[in-house]
Amino acid sequence: MQVFDGNTSDPLTVPAQVETLRRRFGITEVVFVGDRGMVKRTGKTALAAAGSKYITALPIPQIRKLLRQGVLRPEWFTPHVHEVPHGPVRLVLRQSEAVRRKAHRRRHDKLAKLHALIAARNAFVRTAKRAQPAAGLRTLQAWGTRHKLAGWVQLSLQENDLIVTVDEAAQIEASRFDGCYVLETDVPQTLLEAQAVHDRYRDLHEVEQDFRTMKTGLLEVRPIFVRKALRTRAHVLVTMFALKVVREMRRALVVAFGTTDDDKMAVTVDDALAALSRLCLLIYQVRGTAITRLPSPDARQAAILNALGTPLPGSRSLHMM
Repeated sequence: MQVFDGNTSDPLTVPAQVETLRRRFGITEVVFVGDRGMVKRTGKTALAAAGSKYITALPIPQIRKLLRQGVLRPEWFTPHVHEVPHGPVRLVLRQSEAVRRKAHRRRHDKLAKLHALIAARNAFVRTAKRAQPAAGLRTLQAWGTRHKLAGWVQLSLQENDLIVTVDEAAQIEASRFDGCYVLETDVPQTLLEAQAVHDRYRDLHEVEQDFRTMKTGLLEVRPIFVRKALRTRAHVLVTMFALKVVREMRRALVVAFGTTDDDKMAVTVDDALAALSRLCLLIYQVRGTAITRLPSPDARQAAILNALGTPLPGSRSLHMM
């Protein structure tokens, strides 16, 4: 395990990991799969120098540029992968209907939120004598820019009321490539077909899920309140061990209950921990004697414990003076 300084950019960590694979594990042929922010020009150069290949995704501005140049065509974005050779690399295109619907809902929710903010601001201006309508306009314009609405939503003042105008044509253009993505790889087609390129990049979802679990979700590796490098590495190491436990829990729960993609009521790791947290020792005081008892699990708790391979023995009581 290796821990980098917090101010180290992702592209700079790529060569070190490739060298680790080569030196410690003896792996000489590497295909590095990284997201848009990790495999940039610096990372690609470093991978090429090390004799390794890569799979990554292109950012939206670069996709639009390739469309303008005629390298890509809108009709090539379908639910099925489509491959386009482009100089020394291959481009793999696809449109995900699930991602398209998600982007549509997110855009709709942001617009509804903006309408709610405008209504609240207008109500405040009508009742507050010292309210400054222009200040509210600037604040909500900044909010729209921050949430990527500025390209198709305009805000203005009509007397003292904020008014929102939606440019329908611009909105359609903004949503034109929802769910569309382009992968880039320098792996030859003879070694990896287009579908395999796509599938390996999609595997990053599991890595990203682990990072969310470790950094901001269940385990919360940050913030770290230690000052020495050795203690920081120890803290991260313990978190990695905890992540292994979470992975095993997730695997066992999927086998027993399926995934939320198939069944919205499937038991997740968070659900399991919430259910098991209710299974607590009960302490009774009887004539000066403390009796500690572990109650029997209910049906849901028992199912989870059995799925994890950790069924509890029968209820027992412990007498303590």
